[in-house]
This record gives sequence, C-alpha cells and structure tokens, in this order.
Amino acid sequence: MRTRRSISRRDAMLRTASGLGGLVLGGLPAQVGLAGSSQTSARQPHHAPRAKRAIFLFMHGGPSQVDTFDYKPRLQQDDGKELPFDAASNIDAVPKLMKSPWKFAQHGQSGRWVSELLPNIARHVDDLCVIRSMYSRGQSHGQAVSMLHTGSDNLVRPSVGAWVSYGLGTENPDLPAFVSISPASGHGGPRNYGCAFLPAAHQATAIGNSGKLGDAKIRHLGNTTIPPEEQREQLDLLQAINHRHLERAGRDKQIRGAIESFELAYRMQAVAPDVLDLARETEQLQRAYGIGAKATDNFGRQCLLARRLVESGVRYVEVSTGNVWDQHSNLKSGHEKNALATDQPVAALLADLKARGLLEETLVVWGGEFGRTPIVQGSNGRDHNPQGFTTWLAGGGVQGGLAYGNTDEFGYYAREDRVHMHDLHATMLHLLGLDHTRLTYRYAGRDFRLTDVYGDVVQDVIAG
Repeated sequence: MRTRRSISRRDAMLRTASGLGGLVLGGLPAQVGLAGSSQTSARQPHHAPRAKRAIFLFMHGGPSQVDTFDYKPRLQQDDGKELPFDAASNIDAVPKLMKSPWKFAQHGQSGRWVSELLPNIARHVDDLCVIRSMYSRGQSHGQAVSMLHTGSDNLVRPSVGAWVSYGLGTENPDLPAFVSISPASGHGGPRNYGCAFLPAAHQATAIGNSGKLGDAKIRHLGNTTIPPEEQREQLDLLQAINHRHLERAGRDKQIRGAIESFELAYRMQAVAPDVLDLARETEQLQRAYGIGAKATDNFGRQCLLARRLVESGVRYVEVSTGNVWDQHSNLKSGHEKNALATDQPVAALLADLKARGLLEETLVVWGGEFGRTPIVQGSNGRDHNPQGFTTWLAGGGVQGGLAYGNTDEFGYYAREDRVHMHDLHATMLHLLGLDHTRLTYRYAGRDFRLTDVYGDVVQDVIAG
C-alpha cells in the first residue's frame, strides 16, 4: 500500500509540475539516464595511451626553480651582483642576484640535481622527468593560474581535467571522471576545475577547499533521513521532469549533463564513502604519507586520497597546496615550511603508485603556475617568474631520470628547448592517448581546444 500511494503521489506531483497531465511514471525505466549512454562513458583514445589516468600536484603560488631543481652555480657565485641583462618588465624587484640559501646535490643513478629542501622527492629522481625550461603567460597569479588550468590567461575556458573527461570519459561509472581536491578559492576559483562550455557532466567534483582537505567528504552526497527506495522515487520524478524539459529544449548538453550528474550522485552514495575512507589503509602506509604528523597530515591525506581515487577509476585528480609558495619575502622560512608539508607526501605517493604497479599507467605532474626570480625582492624574497621555471612529470610513459631544457646561467629565462604551457598540455594529452589538435568542441561557431591554435608534443620527454 505504501508503494501504491507513493506512486500515486508522484503521478500527481508530476502532472502538476509539468502541466502535461498525460506523462506518467509507470513507464519509466528503473534509472533514467543510464551510464551506458552517459556523456562521461569511457571512450576510445585517439592513439594507444601511455597513461590511463593523471594526478596533478598543484604547487599553488609558484615554487622557486633555482631553490629546488634548477641548480645554478653562477647564481651562487655572483650573489649580490647586478643582473647582467634586463629583468622582465613590470617586475617588482631590484636587479640584484640572490643565491639559493640551500645546498644542492646530485641524486640517483641519473645524477640529477635537487636541493636539500626536498630530500624525499630527491630519492625518486630516477623516476622524474624534470622540465627546466617552462615558460608561460601571466605575470600575476590570476593570469598564470588560469593559463595553467585552462590554456587561457584571460578567457573562460574548460579546465584540463574537463578536457580529459570529455575526451576519455570515466573508467568507473559510479565515480566522477574528474576530482579536484582542496581547490583554490581565489585566482580563478571554480574556473580552474570547471567545464566552461563543455557539457556540465565534465566539471570536477570538489573535495575540500583552499588547500585544506577537511573531513574528506563530498558535501551533500548522502541522505540519512530518507530510505534509498524513496530517494530513487524522488529522483525518478525529478528526472522525468528534466527529460521533458530536455525534449522541449532540444539538444541541450547542459541539461543532459545535469540529468547525468543527478544519476551519478545517486550511484556515488554506495561507492564513494568507501573510496574516501582513508582509515582503510594500514597505519604504516598512513605514516609513510605523513598522516598524523602536524606538518604533513593535511597534504599527506590529499595525496593518499588521490591514489585511492585513481586506483578506483577516476581519470584525472588535482591536488592543491593552496597559495602558500608565494614568497615575496622570507623565502627561506616560507619555502622550508612548504617543502616540509609536501615533500614526504609526494614521495610517498610516487612510492605507493610504483609498489602497486600503478605508476606506469598514471601520469604524475608537479608544478606551480610559474617560478620565482633569481633576483631579490625586498631584502629576502623572490618575485613571480613566468619567463622560466620548472615542472616535473613521472610515470605514464615519460623518461625517468631526464633533465630537459635549460634556463640561462642564473635561472631567469628559459633558453634551451623551451616548453610553453601549451606544449605541456599537448604532451599530457598525448600521453593519455589524445591528440590535442583533434580534441575539439564546437561552440559559438568555431572549434575550441585546450591548446587553442598552439602547442607541440615534447617528444623528447617520452620514453621509447
């Protein structure tokens, strides 16, 4: 009797809401908008992929390349001297060189240089492909962060993760294809993990905020006040109205994306809580990530969650530190604090992926929106530097133990084998099996792509 009254009530509600009278729920399928017809269903790549998934470790604020991976003996030697060439325009720093306060050493069989700031990551240099010749657009955080995430420094465009979701779909229909962990609230905020004009189903599911993971839960995912069968009835009602609206509107991918998002949220209730439960990992592994230690607990939880997500079939995961690497002053204390918080968790993530056989098929990318100047700002800081900085990649078909490209002798401008942000994006997509020139979406009368009309795959960083 309860079910019969419930159906009758839903019929009445639907007739009232739709104004169509003749539409009834009795003929609806058990689930409207099945995963098989979803916009995020798994798709075939353009070519054989080297990586099935990606984790982007966003060092928000801009870590200094000359204090981490880009060793410059000349900078150490000429500390306090004038920069012998022009600094970038609109730079807020005197052209006086400031040496790194940290010692560098060679590590691994490859003998790659890493500063003492990052002793744990240094042990993994033979797995890293360090690109030391990055350059980008945007002297300010807002521009550069947007460029890093969307390929545009001033226009609203889909994020990298949204393009990957659009191109490849999800490996697990019960989880989103794209998750952003602790995304920044400033410097673009939701634009950095949004889908812009791509269908709504491709935007990220966000967990946490502004570099803080919190309780590692997806907000409003569960409903403890209504039994699952009644939730299903409510959703069937809502989806029937949505489908009628879609029929009236015609081919509207935003409406369709919303319909699929409702269905995904319903399915996630049964799957996501287990994936997000870090307590399922051993205490030993949690300690390896730094969980439980004050300095590393937050970022360690983020990195461990990223591994659990990609292992469960999420296609693209971003992990963010929050805007902490922006040391216009107090470079030494600021970078040391940031390195202490991230070095151990990142190294543990690499080791964990490798031990589980996941690193070969998981592309890991580490970097900020830009680097820092080799000249001093104030008395002990460094200003923004999009003219030359460092990003590294690991796993996913890249050459481990490689240092690619070079900045000048002081670490200011990218000089040798320069890699623009468009080139990095093109390379990331290529490793995931996507041709950046073919991954397009028709909008407002033209075809758009992540790399606009630019970008070349950096073939030399790809393993043979």
